[in-house]
Amino acid sequence: MTNLPDSQTTTAALFRLRDFRLYISARFLGTLGMLIMSVAVGWQVYDITESALALGYVGLAQFLPMLLFTLPAGDIADRIDRRFIVAAAGLLEAASAGWLILLTLTHSGNINWFYAALALFGTARAIMAPASRSFVPLLVPKAQLPRAIAVSSSTFQMAVILGPAIGGFLYLSGPVTVYATCCALFICVSVAFLSIRTRTKMEPQEPGVGAMSRAVAGILYMRRSPIVLGAVSLDLFAVLLGGAVALLPIYARDILDVGPIGLGFMRAAPAVGAIVVSLMLVWRPLGRRTGHIMFACVGIFGAATIVFGLSENFMLTLIALTVMGASDMVSVNIRSTLIPLATPQQMLGRVTAVEMLFIGASNELGDFRAGVSAALFGTVPAVLIGGIGTLGVVGIWMWLFPHLREVDRLSDVKPVA
Repeated sequence: MTNLPDSQTTTAALFRLRDFRLYISARFLGTLGMLIMSVAVGWQVYDITESALALGYVGLAQFLPMLLFTLPAGDIADRIDRRFIVAAAGLLEAASAGWLILLTLTHSGNINWFYAALALFGTARAIMAPASRSFVPLLVPKAQLPRAIAVSSSTFQMAVILGPAIGGFLYLSGPVTVYATCCALFICVSVAFLSIRTRTKMEPQEPGVGAMSRAVAGILYMRRSPIVLGAVSLDLFAVLLGGAVALLPIYARDILDVGPIGLGFMRAAPAVGAIVVSLMLVWRPLGRRTGHIMFACVGIFGAATIVFGLSENFMLTLIALTVMGASDMVSVNIRSTLIPLATPQQMLGRVTAVEMLFIGASNELGDFRAGVSAALFGTVPAVLIGGIGTLGVVGIWMWLFPHLREVDRLSDVKPVA
């Protein structure tokens, strides 16, 4: 790893980098808009349908486009300037928010049109994610990468805290206000990325290699790297089983009776825990035994999910959600640092695309899993099954991926030849 003077390895040094500041600003605004919109969509869909399954379809509508487009988007991110990709995707996100405004103003009772607007939003996210997430290594020295990722994660979590709370309050003025705010935020993201001066190094096209072969190269590399495969798949199955965000409107309305403002606080609670941990990681990055720490924190996430599922007290629910966010943040930070360090730069866009596909599966498909389980077994049993399943995943993955479990210092991780 590159050795830099101490004055260049501080958090302040990161913020002296103009393009990094623009990137962080765009990440904050984009995440803020996404979370504000998700609160409004979840509440509006449940208000129209009063169906847990309908909330599951909200996640599925966003996941299916990600399933189709994320891998090709990873190949594009390695071949086209990533600034332009993110800017175009931001405009698509703004268009989806505009569509939701139109549906609300016309008092559309056809829920399928809401799913269509969310599918457009999922398409935009699929296009944006590999280009955006693989941008940080281009903006900072390698020695600063773990701290830069921690700063980026902190910024993300700040938006996750503020977004649901803002969404809940804005919804008091109606969903049109919410969606108009999101539309403006997504346009700002496009402007910020177009203002970044750092250019992406374009990889020359390999003769005789087709687009499909390039797109699946990230999967093939991941198969050769047990550390990358273990880290990404652990997150996939843990959150796929343990994620319960889609069911929060049911808890807010039917179990805890706290309304849309309470829903906003519940959506924000995991981010409160996450930002506390991420700020600690900015101040003091992880040192030794990172593999063991990662598995332990995923186990804590599963246990906290069980507590959340059983809780009928609003404060206990907020505490459980906060612990879930704090423990998840540790594993996210480790995974987000491992992947750039364990992946050759010319492959980073495609490997990141695979990672984002896994994350999309764990989040959006996890929401669908939660909605279906709640419809079949009831809301509380669905959450309990997920939490217990997460604990099982931790034990199985510790056995399947000993190389990941034995990772000591992140700085020792190298790409597979």
